[in-house]
Amino acid sequence: MPSFTVNVKWGKQKFESVEVNTDEAPEVFQAQMFALSSVPPERQKIMAKGKALKSHTWEGFPVKNGMMLLMMGSADALPEAPVAKTVFVEDMSDAQVAKATNLPTGLDNLGNTCYMNATVQCLKTVPELVDSLQKYSGQLTMSDSSTAITASMRDLYRAMDRSTADSLPPMMFLQVLHTAFPHFAEKTDHGVYQQQDANECWTQVIRMLQQKLPGKQSDGQSASSSGSLIDQYFGVDYKTSMKCDESENEPEAASSERVYQLSCFINQDVKYLHTGLRSRLAETITKASPSLGRDASYTKTSLIDRLPAYLTIQFVRFYYKEKENVNAKVLKDVKFPMTLDVFDFCSTDLKNKLQPMRDQFKDEDEKNVLKKVEAAKSGAKPMEVDVKKKSLPFSFPDDVGSNNSGYYELKAVLTHKGRSSSSGHYVGWVRLNGNEWVKCDDDDVTPVLEADVLKLSGGGDWHCAYVLLYGPKILKIDEE
Repeated sequence: MPSFTVNVKWGKQKFESVEVNTDEAPEVFQAQMFALSSVPPERQKIMAKGKALKSHTWEGFPVKNGMMLLMMGSADALPEAPVAKTVFVEDMSDAQVAKATNLPTGLDNLGNTCYMNATVQCLKTVPELVDSLQKYSGQLTMSDSSTAITASMRDLYRAMDRSTADSLPPMMFLQVLHTAFPHFAEKTDHGVYQQQDANECWTQVIRMLQQKLPGKQSDGQSASSSGSLIDQYFGVDYKTSMKCDESENEPEAASSERVYQLSCFINQDVKYLHTGLRSRLAETITKASPSLGRDASYTKTSLIDRLPAYLTIQFVRFYYKEKENVNAKVLKDVKFPMTLDVFDFCSTDLKNKLQPMRDQFKDEDEKNVLKKVEAAKSGAKPMEVDVKKKSLPFSFPDDVGSNNSGYYELKAVLTHKGRSSSSGHYVGWVRLNGNEWVKCDDDDVTPVLEADVLKLSGGGDWHCAYVLLYGPKILKIDEE
């Protein structure tokens, strides 16, 4: 494979040991330079010995190990004359100030790619995932799908963090996604990309990252046994039992399974997230009975035996209508909480392990209530006191990436607006700090209220929650 290592000079900066693979399209190399310099590919002009690199072919462009390439191009858009009157901070509303400062970088819609943009924005709320991606040293190559997805997601997050623009085009990540999963590149009769299912995109990206991001080591654990970061921080373990309802003599079968998201099934009785999750724990199925020699009814019971730090929950809103040949949508209103407690869904062994941290949460809550009561009795006015707090670990010492309390806080919501998974619009709603939320609608990122997020429970043609991402609730106590 013709692979070279070159140096690239861009203005006063010099990028050393940049890999060039001429088996791949020049766009891949341009995407690498975009990640390093934030110069969009369409503004890059790369020269070698007086010859310019073309975007579609390496033909006629001399490349060899150690040579110096020259890149020209501006990382920021050329300044334009202002089209609106300058507004000073003191004249802005709270919403305008929030929009002008410290908002995440948006992602341009490249033609029905909102499903991908929303997925990328929601997963970026997991700091351990972002940190692991930044440490990933794999080169962007099209020869291996998991490597390509992981490297391009790393480069995209870097570009988003460095960008001073409101949004940027995720061109390389989209190209890699289309190469790894060709059905995402299917087009309509009008020549534009078809809308795709966001949860499928989420699932496939997680599966690719699982293969490349190494796990973190716990105390006394070897590097070879730490597994994958995705298994550690997203993996849910179930204990499952299967009992035949029609034969008392047939022994109960026990098994275990690992999943990376929970499913909230929706029927006429489900009004709350808890109810939909509970229906997954006890199911009646029909399967072949070895003792009866025929199909029989079985009761399948499942209990969670290991909780991850980050819990992904999918609302099962889409179903196939054969007559209309469409994936129809369940619009029913299903309420979800900002703080989630899954203790009731856990096995006895896990409940016993969770109880000590839950007791600490309870003790801290009681202390805070007593402080307020004492202050009220004494008639003291609330005072702002600089009390140093420390955060307690949210994982068990011997299980990196686990949840040791069963308590979660909502981190992100991926919503769908429309009547079918093959149409409509996807948006990511992500928590920044505390109760600060933003709506990531492709390139348009705006602050929203927590109350706006709670309205995403469904019930009409407004945005309906499709995928929820919960993170660990952190217990903070006074430093002694």
